[in-house]
Order: sequence, then C-alpha cells, then structure tokens
Amino acid sequence: MTGMTSTERPFLNRSLAEFGTTIFAEMSALAVRTGAINLGQGFPDTDGPEEIREAAVRALRDGRGNQYPPGPGVPELRAAIAAHQERRYGLTFDPDTEVLVTAGATEAIAAALLALLEPGDEVVALEPYYDSYAACIAMAGGRRVPVTLRPEGDAFRLDLDELRAAVTGRTRLLLVNTPHNPTGTVLTRAELAAIAELAVERDLLVVTDEVYEHLVFDGAEHLPLAAFPGMRERTVTIGSAGKSFSFTGWKVGWVTAAPGLVTAVRSAKQYLTYVASGPFQYAVAEALALPESYFAAFRADMLAKRDLLAAGLAQAGFGVFRTTGTYFITTDIRPLGESDGFAFCRALPERAGVVAIPNAVFYDHREEGAPFVRFAFCKRTGVLEEATSRLRTLAA
Repeated sequence: MTGMTSTERPFLNRSLAEFGTTIFAEMSALAVRTGAINLGQGFPDTDGPEEIREAAVRALRDGRGNQYPPGPGVPELRAAIAAHQERRYGLTFDPDTEVLVTAGATEAIAAALLALLEPGDEVVALEPYYDSYAACIAMAGGRRVPVTLRPEGDAFRLDLDELRAAVTGRTRLLLVNTPHNPTGTVLTRAELAAIAELAVERDLLVVTDEVYEHLVFDGAEHLPLAAFPGMRERTVTIGSAGKSFSFTGWKVGWVTAAPGLVTAVRSAKQYLTYVASGPFQYAVAEALALPESYFAAFRADMLAKRDLLAAGLAQAGFGVFRTTGTYFITTDIRPLGESDGFAFCRALPERAGVVAIPNAVFYDHREEGAPFVRFAFCKRTGVLEEATSRLRTLAA
C-alpha cells in the first residue's frame, strides 16, 4: 500500500500530513529494540498511591463506572475537582455547569481547540510546545503562531514584548502551558499578570494547560491564570490525574471554565470519546481529596530525582537547564561537541544505552531547538542511577 488512491490523493488529511508518527512512539520503540533505558516518554515506572489503585478496584467490583458514565463526568469527580480548585487556589466552580471530565488532558486540549476555533483563527502558543498542540490546532483549521521561550542563564524565559507583538486582529486565543513542558519553566506572577492584561485588552480566549500544577520546585509557585483579574470568564483550565497521581494509563483529565466555555468544549468532546475511564473517575475523586502530605511527599520525591539526574547529566558533559516544574530536564548538547538533537537522540541508545527526546520536535522554528534534548526523571531511583552511569561514558 502506498497511502495513495488511483487519483493520487493521499489517504491522510493534508492538515495532518506534516505530523506523522509522534517522536514518543519512535523513541520508545527504539528503547525496546536496543534495550536502552527510556528517559524519553514522560510516564512513571511505578504506580501511584496504593489506596487510590484499590479505590479503582473497589469501583470495578461495585459496578460503579462499568457502563457509560455521565457525559460531563461522574458527580463525585466533578465535585472533587471543584473542591480541589477552591481549596488550593480560591477558585469557585459549579460542579454541574463549570467542570468537564475528559479522556486525559490530551482530549481536553483537542476538544477545547476544536470547539473554540474557526478555520483561519490564529492561536498564539509558547514554543517549544507539547506536540499535540500543533496537531489539534491544525485539525481545527487554525493557524499556530509560536512565541519562543529562549535560554537566559540557566533557564528559559518568555519575552513579553514578543508575545504582545504576535497578537493580531486574527488572534482568537492564547495557548499557555505552565509549568512548562519541555523546558521546566514555571511562569512568574508578573509574567502571568502580563498575559492576563493582554488577553483582557485584546478580548482573547485562553486555554491553559496546568497538568504539572503539583510539580513545582525551588520556591516556584503555580498560579492558575483563571485567578487573575478579568480571566475567570475567558479561561479554559486543563488538569490531569495522570501527572499528579502517577496513573497515566487511566486517562482522566478535566476542564474547569465558565458555563458557556464548558458547554462549547463539551459539544466537541462528546463526539470524540463521548465518555471514558468510568471506574477510574471514582478513584481520582478520592485522590483529589488526599491530604497535603501526599502532594508534599510527591514533590519531594521528584525533586530528589531531578537533582540526581541533573547532577549525572552535568557530569556527563551536558549543559543542564534548571527545572522548576514538571518532571523533565532540558539539556544543551553543544558542550559535547554536538548540535543536531535528532541525530544525537537516534544514536544515543547505541552509544550510551539511554533514550531521550530531541526538543526540536516541539518547535516550529526547528533551528531554535536543534541543540536541546529532553530527559524525564519520573523513574525509579535505581533506574536513574544506572542511566546516569551510562551517560557518564559520553564524557570519556
């Protein structure tokens, strides 16, 4: 099969033709083929809290969620999401009209963009960006306008003047991610305030991906954009149980927003999965009610793993950028005498027995990301120790 018909029209919708197989699938397959340690794809290699796993088993046995759950999500989970937002951030949402459960954050992103964009609308997104952003904008017929986060010292920074200049009369929404994957940057209060002022001034919608809200380090603070003046009625906030509780396979995400926005997103979402993850929704409702001690221990564990991997990468000769959020570290391969992240990552399993992700896949301006490579530290300590031992062979 060539993927072409007799009329030479490709099978794949041309708006998706540029994307192909995701880099995560390619690099994970490379890890399996070579036996390398996979620090590329961002999934933990241990399950989350035992009591939450047992809550899912209990729901299965009790017959809760084994059939189609309600379209917006089970009431227990919607109430738990609203309580979480109020307890942590002082944001009040009506569980019945302002909360929507989705099949992971990825579906939430897709449904929001499909619902809110018309063909030709421009979306300003912070570059580098999670790869589904670009594909979802394309499927909605929108046009992405990247604003690049650039290295400044040991971190990546947003140029607010560049952000303002990117907004035109065709801009429909801003797509914001903080804590930011893949750079590990957490936007500051001043940066978020400037984004909010711009959105209000230009009457823009904002979709904000906050799935790493519980993973912030070094005194950084996660601040929801919806809490800033003028943002409550124009912001779609996306969260995820997978990142906060280490059950990524359960695919439980959510949207919180004003009623009109939730209704719009739900209108698109119902024709994607309709519903998903029934029994797991009940378990996530219990997870969101865990005491602060769980979240503190979770952060402390990830911080120790960040420091372990960062030290090993520095010893191996990488330039290491400081991660203040997420569970990823971005590195610069130029100190190793390299400049092509794609070639470096494809050769790394054979050279050192480790898999990483080239950051260039997250850029429209590929040259901006060419020398940067991302590693995930959401792995067991022993795995990270073995990976850093292997990587140190590069320094030799």
